[in-house]
This record gives sequence, C-alpha cells and structure tokens, in this order.
Amino acid sequence: MLTLNLASLANSQEWEAAGVELPRFNPVEVAANTASKPEWVHFGAGNIFRGFVANAHQKLLDEGKADTGIIAAEVFDLEMIDKVYTPCDNLTLLVLMNAKGDFLKKVVASIVDAIAADRSREGEWSRLVSIFENPTLQMASFTITEKGYAITGPDGAYLGIVAQDLEKGPDEAVHIMSVVTALAYKRYLKGGYPMTFVSMDNCSHNGDKLKKSMVTVAEEWAKRGLVDEGFAAYLQDKSRIAFPLSMIDKITPRPSEKVQEALLAQGIGGMDTVVTSKNTYTAPFVNAEISEYLVIEDTFTNGRPPLEDAGVLFTDRDTVNKVETMKVTTCLNPLHTALAVSGCLMGYTLIADEMKDPVLQKLVETIGYKEGLPVVVNPGILNPQTFLDEVIHERFANPFIPDTPQRIATDTSQKVGIRFGETIKSYMRRGDLDPSTLTAIPVAIAAWCRYLLGVDDAGKPFTLSPDPLLADLQAKLEGTALGDQTSNVRAILENVQIFGVSLEEAGLAAKIEGMFHEMLAGPGAVRSTIAKYVEV
Repeated sequence: MLTLNLASLANSQEWEAAGVELPRFNPVEVAANTASKPEWVHFGAGNIFRGFVANAHQKLLDEGKADTGIIAAEVFDLEMIDKVYTPCDNLTLLVLMNAKGDFLKKVVASIVDAIAADRSREGEWSRLVSIFENPTLQMASFTITEKGYAITGPDGAYLGIVAQDLEKGPDEAVHIMSVVTALAYKRYLKGGYPMTFVSMDNCSHNGDKLKKSMVTVAEEWAKRGLVDEGFAAYLQDKSRIAFPLSMIDKITPRPSEKVQEALLAQGIGGMDTVVTSKNTYTAPFVNAEISEYLVIEDTFTNGRPPLEDAGVLFTDRDTVNKVETMKVTTCLNPLHTALAVSGCLMGYTLIADEMKDPVLQKLVETIGYKEGLPVVVNPGILNPQTFLDEVIHERFANPFIPDTPQRIATDTSQKVGIRFGETIKSYMRRGDLDPSTLTAIPVAIAAWCRYLLGVDDAGKPFTLSPDPLLADLQAKLEGTALGDQTSNVRAILENVQIFGVSLEEAGLAAKIEGMFHEMLAGPGAVRSTIAKYVEV
C-alpha cells in the first residue's frame, strides 16, 4: 500500500502503476534552495492553494523554470499543518476530475515548508520572521477567504481581537491582518526591502482590501508609538510594496468519499478525511475540477516566478476588474446563486444533479445567455461566451465535483447586490434595454425570498445556510405560509442596500412580489413558477 510521503516517491513504478504523475524535480534540493533564498510564502493552507496555486508553481519546477518552492503559513487553523501537511512531508495528491469521469492524479511537491504561524511555536515563528527579513523574498500570497481581511464589524468598530492587537502592538499580534503587518514591520526594520502582497481570494478588489487593512493596522500602531512613523509610508510606497488585484476561479470542494475509495482501490492509503476542531474539511488529497483561472495585475516590486508559463494571466488593473466583473456579475456567480437557492428549495444536494433538471438548466441558461451576455463586460483576454459555455456545460454539470447548493447559499444577502443588482443597473443605464423585461433574474430573486421561509417546495422545513441578515429577513416574512397571497416581502425588495439598486425604479419590485406569491401557492409551486417564467 502506497502512503504519501517523500520516502515513498522512490517507489516510482508503483505510483505510476496507480496512474499518478510524480514531480520531475528533487523536492529535497528545492527545499534546500528555498531555505537559503526564500522567494514565496503563502498564507492560507487550504484546498484551493494546494489544488491550484501550488500546482501552477509545480509546473515551473517540473520545467526547470524555478528552483525554489512555496512556504505555506497557516494562522487560523493550525491543525491543517499538524494533521495534513506534516504527516505527508508537505506533499499533496491532486485529483483533477472532468465531467466524463476521468481522474488525473499527480503528487504536488512544490510546497516545501509549512509553518504554523503562532508565537507559541517559537521555532516556526522565528523561521517565518527570518523569511520576511530576507531580501530575496518576492511575495506573500493569500487564500484566507474574504472574512480574513476584515478588521471591523458591520458597525464600523474594530473587531475585538483586532482592537487588542492595536493596543498590544506587533509583538503580540493575533489576527491575521495584524500578524502579516507585524511580519512586514520586521522586513521594514531589517532594510525596508521591496516585496509584493498578492491576495488570491475570490472577492472584489482583493488587493485593495488587503492594503487598507495592513495600512490601517500600521497607522494605528504608529499613533500609539508602537512602530516607527515611517512604517505606514513604507507600505504605501508603490516602488517598494505592491498590492495587485487578482481574480481566481476554480472549484476545490471538500474531499470526496468516492475519490478516497477510488484511491484506496488503486493501492493508495492514508487518504482519510480530516475534520479539524475549526470545522475545516481536508485530506492528504485535493479533488478539484480541471478548469481554472487566475488573473493577476502585473505590479511586482521584487520580481516574481514566471507563472504565465503555467497558465496564469498577467495584465493591467483595469483588465483584472473587467474579468472579475464578467465572472461575478454575469457569467458564473449569478448562475451559482440561482442554482443554490432553487436547489435548496427543491431538495437537491449537488449542483451537478441540478443541471440534469431541465427547469433549472433553462433558468441558468436564461440568466447567462439571454439576460447577462447583452450587458457583459468583455475583458478581452477571456471570451465571455466561451467562459459561459464552459461554466454551464462542463463545470456545473460535472458530477465528480461534490459542490452543494447549501454551501453556495451561504451569505446570499451579501451577494445578490453584485450578482443580480449589477445586471439590473446595466439595463437601467442602457437606452436600448428595459430592465422590466427581465424574467429569469427576477424569478431567481423571488426564489431567494421564498427560500428565506425555510420551507422547501414539498412543504417541509429545511435548514437555511448561515447569513448575517437571516434573522432580520425572516422577521420581515414572519407569519407568511404556503397558500398566502399577501406578505411583507416588499419590505425586503425595497432594501436598496441589499440589492444595490432600487427594484422599484427598475420596474421589477411588483413583478418579483407577484412571482414570490405564485411560489407560495402550494407544494410544487416553486418549480412551476420558475418553469412558467423561463418557458420550459
């Protein structure tokens, strides 16, 4: 039985017999090179990093276009390091799955060091500090989710953990934004060396969010006399420190039991799923779709790996914004949200199964092709229709990607303004388009409102996904039940803050309200209402 570690790579014939591609470089040599001249540290040791970012760098190492690896650092969930990275010598077994059921397997060995970034682990913390003090360090990248960059709450006040960091200073930082700023301060004190901080998280203007948080922490520390006055200026000096924007797109869901079973059948053991105390689902393997996109603003102050040779697209800031706008407002995210809320209502637990449903397939095709493409922002480096074709016919339909509508329905109140509101605004701005003629987007919004009742299309209660506004939104609909033809749903639809646009001014509020009431008619009314408006 094969086990994933460096020693086992010597059994190359057995790995190849199991259909696994091995690295074409010596991981031990690369690790030694990295220790002497670190160039890349990455915060956020989760699946998208292991299954996409690390694999991209592996391609450079395989082709001799890089001779150092990536250092993974984890601040939030240290069990990732202890229970997954360390037992496997930092190796990952990547399993790429296409819609036909083909499994492409490879050992990713580009991550050569993994650090639990906690001061209680003195050896690891000292190693991380020395990496930041080294002039060879080119960049720190991040996949920490959008919440990782937030240092204030909805009320604008600093989060409790951040407020403590601001008072105690860099030597006792705990929140990841404080920790990274403290490490940047070590670099500043050592010599003010240049480097680049690259957010690779799936959120709008990610580099700007990262910069704002780090600069704010630095300025607050300076006010308290906890850091040199020049530190904040160093972070804002574009000749020394850069915060490029990026757009990332790849589905890397939780470890699949089917994949684990298939690996075991091929003689690969030790692939059990690990659920950490912070509810992270991970494993020595990462299962992921084949499709992947990473677009980065090409502003690096201390060099970078030639990741364009691994398929990463480097471009200007405006183009990154256009790619993100294309994905988030027309060609992927609106479709995902429509599938999420309608799928929860109809009892689906896999996105791929929803795509077998002619009503739901027609819903997302109408949102994408008929209502989205007329106002799509064409970024030039990616063709919107080709991207949309791939999303609908390959990515969402892939039965081997265990992505759930329940996961995607999380925080929908924070998403509808971008995913649907932006297209509505585009119609309002255009003289040749009338927003009141939209049907699929309004019916998706109505389905979200119907979802908030927590009663599925069969009339049975179900558990709603987490959402910061859930209690407030449900209170607006209190007392609404199947069979009702009156409700207070208009109070939700009139909330411009949620939708980013006045649905009343767009001529859609009454239309959506009517659709919502149609969905209340009784069991099966959600399906019949969607079918009616997308003409199935």
